[in-house]
Amino acid sequence: MRYLSLLLLGPWLVLLAWVYWSVWKRSRISWRYKVYDVAIILIALAAAGALSLMAYDDVAIQTVSDVGRESGGIWKQVMPALYGYGAFAAVMIPAVVARLLFRKPR
Repeated sequence: MRYLSLLLLGPWLVLLAWVYWSVWKRSRISWRYKVYDVAIILIALAAAGALSLMAYDDVAIQTVSDVGRESGGIWKQVMPALYGYGAFAAVMIPAVVARLLFRKPR
């Protein structure tokens, strides 16, 4: 069950990485831009995977009390997905801003 959040998160993050790659396709005229884009995508995917696995280990499952289970094991899958999305966005948003700020005018 540890990797379920990665299986659920992975296709969406790969789709977002593909969108990033496709949007900047026309402005990728030198090898530096290609290296930058590949590095940003790999860093974002690695950060999302690492924080997702870390979040899985950090989430505490609530015990059953007299009135029943409070908010059971679903958080073991929800929190890693949220951490993964957050990590991916934390890398991609500054990368897009930097790409916009440092692009060459036409």
